Amino acid sequence: MPEVKLPFSEENKADRHDEDFFQCSLYQMLPKPAQEVCRQYPHLLEYLHMVPISAVGIPRYYARLPRKMQGLTHPNIIYPVSGPIFAHIYPDFHDGRDTYISVEPILTQQLDPLMLEIEKGLLDMADKLTNIDTDEEKKQIFLDLVDQMCTTEPPQRGLLSRFLKRGRKLEITPRQLEGIKYLIVRDKIGLGILEAMVNDPYVEDISCSGVGTIFIEHKVFRSLKTTVSFHSFEELDEFVLRLSERIKKPVSFHSPIVDATLPDGSRINIVYGRDVSKRGSNFSIRKFSEVPLSVMELIELGTLNYKMASYLSIVIGEGMNVFVCGETASGKTTTLNALTTFIHPNAKIVSIEDTPELQVPHKNWIREVVQTTGETSESGVTMFDLLKAALRQRPNEIIVGEIRGPEGNIAFQAMQTGHSVMATFHAASVEKLLQRLTGSPINVPKTYIDNLNVILIQSAVKLPTGKVGRRMMSINEVVGFDPQTQSFSFVEIFHWNAADDTFEFTGDMNSYLLEQKIAVKMGIPTYKKRRVYTELDRRAKILEKLHKEQGVSGFYELLQVLAKAQREGLF
Repeated sequence: MPEVKLPFSEENKADRHDEDFFQCSLYQMLPKPAQEVCRQYPHLLEYLHMVPISAVGIPRYYARLPRKMQGLTHPNIIYPVSGPIFAHIYPDFHDGRDTYISVEPILTQQLDPLMLEIEKGLLDMADKLTNIDTDEEKKQIFLDLVDQMCTTEPPQRGLLSRFLKRGRKLEITPRQLEGIKYLIVRDKIGLGILEAMVNDPYVEDISCSGVGTIFIEHKVFRSLKTTVSFHSFEELDEFVLRLSERIKKPVSFHSPIVDATLPDGSRINIVYGRDVSKRGSNFSIRKFSEVPLSVMELIELGTLNYKMASYLSIVIGEGMNVFVCGETASGKTTTLNALTTFIHPNAKIVSIEDTPELQVPHKNWIREVVQTTGETSESGVTMFDLLKAALRQRPNEIIVGEIRGPEGNIAFQAMQTGHSVMATFHAASVEKLLQRLTGSPINVPKTYIDNLNVILIQSAVKLPTGKVGRRMMSINEVVGFDPQTQSFSFVEIFHWNAADDTFEFTGDMNSYLLEQKIAVKMGIPTYKKRRVYTELDRRAKILEKLHKEQGVSGFYELLQVLAKAQREGLF
């Protein structure tokens, strides 16, 4: 099993003060919010006694992490994750990464001997765990069994009995009972030692690259190492096997690669064995927020500006076809999710995905996902099949999670027949996108390419401040294909300036799409087609006013406001 090793010695542990636990000098130095949390969860104060305060100082407690903390070097911060779980971002002055520590109720206790006895007792009662349908039922039965096996009543004689005997309960302290229940639920129902990280809303990605340390990607503090590590191929293989069985997609030497979705919607990928991964089995968990970021929140982060959002609201609202492109982890899906608020609120939407990541706020939303069969990686129902089926469902908008293969050809046929399509695509530039679309295995006819109207190129870039941020590098309009020269023509409408981290409206008064297609759809006479730019400016001002003056920023909140504005003819 994986080892948890703190970046400091447990010998730092101070006197626990027993009855005067909350009268210790460390507790008195904590700010009031931290004191209240420690009273509710005493194991947090026990943990703080282990931290070398003289070397790093007292960790600062935050109930929520503001994004402005991204600039902190070597932060020393504790924040709540869920229930009794906390996270400590511990500074490492000798490494490029700081340390992420999961502060759990069992961190300051040695429960291994007790858990051994509990496991034996659970085996004797295994018949009670049969025919259970849900994790919630299983959890309740496990907790009831622990209560049947343990007692916190004071023992009749001297020392606590540590062993289960026939007809007798295991005599333990209330703190030990709390820890045992936590471990049982974590390991039997959850994902074991990963559960605390999976529950952390600030963790975006959990990665094990083989034997060694597990790393995470944090929304605020970026790349961090954890205290969890594997020291042998055997223990890593064993953990990965149990993890795959927990998600009901077991790996084997015959089928060593698994892609699956966790109950919370996170995507997990597992590669098993040294035959295909020389550093040992590996896995990665990519997490998704329950509520996706809105366009307003992307503007706060600097991904785009109000005028770009205004432009996209017009092209999407008028049924143009849009691809969001970029490299891995450039924020394509996040941006696509955010842009769905610009689709008409009464539209019927069909989304097609390999693994479910999209979160569409509309009520009339059909969500379709690829289905795999048996133990092989082949698909029983492919994206190609789902996309063909979607054409018969009369959707107003088709959203494809990611185009990789022949389904791209069907997507362009859908555009050809008047369906609006949005999708993400792995390509770092417009040229590379067009090359991939027209090449194998997608093979879109070149004459179909002009059905794609707008191409967004997004990337994770280094900003002038030295930080890394996600930026919409450009918004481009596809004009058409010239069969004589066998070349494509496109116009860059917005461009990111790397020197000062600003966006330039290079297509001002020169937009092919706004003037030639959208102005007509909006009922603007040809001789007054440039009035469309006035509408663009007006919408940009509305979005800015909603955001800055009225505080509208949430994903669902923004959809409600825009829906009302559309009904009243204001947007």
